[in-house]
Amino acid sequence: MAKNRSLKLLRRLASPYCVRDGGKFRLKHIDPGDTGKLEDEGRAEAQELLARGVERMARLQEKLAAQGEWSLLLIFQAMDAAGKDGAIKHVMSGVNPQGCQVVSFKAPSREELSHDYLWRCVRSLPERGRIGIFNRSYYEEVLAVRVHRDLLEAQRLPAPLVSGKIWEQRYQDIRAFERHLARSGVVIRKFFLHVSKKEQKRRLVERLDDPEKHWKFSADDVRQREHWSGYMRAYEDMVRETASESAPWLVVPADHKWYTRLVVAAAIVDALEELGLEFPEVPPAKKRDLARARRELKSEKP
Repeated sequence: MAKNRSLKLLRRLASPYCVRDGGKFRLKHIDPGDTGKLEDEGRAEAQELLARGVERMARLQEKLAAQGEWSLLLIFQAMDAAGKDGAIKHVMSGVNPQGCQVVSFKAPSREELSHDYLWRCVRSLPERGRIGIFNRSYYEEVLAVRVHRDLLEAQRLPAPLVSGKIWEQRYQDIRAFERHLARSGVVIRKFFLHVSKKEQKRRLVERLDDPEKHWKFSADDVRQREHWSGYMRAYEDMVRETASESAPWLVVPADHKWYTRLVVAAAIVDALEELGLEFPEVPPAKKRDLARARRELKSEKP
C-alpha cells in the first residue's frame, strides 16, 4: 500500500467514532465489535496501517517538541480488560520516551483525598512540546464514584455540597477545566474503549487460564461486572455531557484489539496533523552561528 494512500486512509478511520457534540449520543450507536471496513482477513493491511501511523506520529512528535508551543493530552477510560494498557503500549511504541509521559491513576491516596478531585491530575499535565497520557483520570469522579457512592463519602465533602446536582456540577467543572486547558494550548483527545460484556468475560477467563497473566487479574474485576448497567449509563452520560469541539470523545470499538489500536493511532495522528506543526525557522543570528561552527569543525586538524 502506498505510503500517502495509507496515511489518508488512517486519518479517515477515527472520524465515525469521534463525538464533539454529545447531545444526540447514545452508547448503542457504537458496536463494540465493529471493525469498520477492515475485516479480520484484512489484518495484515491493518498492521501496515498501524506501522505507518506510528511512524508518522513519531515525526509529528519531533515537530511538537521542537516548536514547544502545544502539548497533547490523551485520556483513556474503559472497563477492566478493555485493552487500555495494550493500546498505549502499541500505539506509542515509536514515540521518543523523552517527549511522552504516562500516568496511571489508581485509587486516590490520603493526601489526594485531602484535595479537590482535579488536583492530582493537574499536577501531571504535560508541559508544552510533550505528550501526556492519562490511564484513567478525573473522569473516575463521574464513573466509579457515581456507581459506588461509598467512594464519594470517602472524599469527606461538606454535607451541603453533596446533593442531587453533584454529577451535573462535576460535568460543568470538567467542561470548564477542559475549556481552560484548550485555551492554554493543550490539545485534548479522550478515548473510551467500548468493550462488550461478553468479550470482557472472555478476556478475564483467559487471564485465569494463563499463569503468566495471573498478575493482571483482580477479583474486583469480576465484582464490577455486577454493576455493568450502572457503568454503561455513567459512560453514556459522561460522553453526552463532556464531549466538545475542543475536547472530543473517541468512543472506540474494543472487542478487537488490533482495530482498537488502529483507531486510537488514527485519532492521535489526526489531532497532531490539525496543528500544522513545522520545525521552527532558524533566525539569522542562529544561522550565522551555525555557519561559524561548520567552518570551525572543518578547519580542525585531524
